[in-house]
Amino acid sequence: QVQLVESGGGLVRPGGSLRLSCAASGSIVSSDAMAWYRQAPGLQRELVAGVTGGGSTNYADSVKGRFTISRDNAKNTVSLQMNSLKPEDTAVYYCNLKRLLSNLGTRNYWGQGTQVTVSS
Repeated sequence: QVQLVESGGGLVRPGGSLRLSCAASGSIVSSDAMAWYRQAPGLQRELVAGVTGGGSTNYADSVKGRFTISRDNAKNTVSLQMNSLKPEDTAVYYCNLKRLLSNLGTRNYWGQGTQVTVSS
């Protein structure tokens, strides 16, 4: 089983920075992809940033140039550095791990989420 635990959320002023961390435990494999999603009140959960097992990254257009996802495979952690934060970044942020199955597609694991609030 895989367990994901997020940390680092909080209240920050517009233009400020925040760093989220996700610690993964369990049977993690190198091919697992990891990502950060977020869900604002009343809205659907959306992909913020992702990183493959090989280190390739992708970002939502709304956060490009401001957010950076990084992964430490040795420690089984993934982080999200958020700079130039905007009020619209306010959401619950979730850590995600996507595992490729042998012949049935993928399996997703989720953390419990951490609240990020950007407000003056």
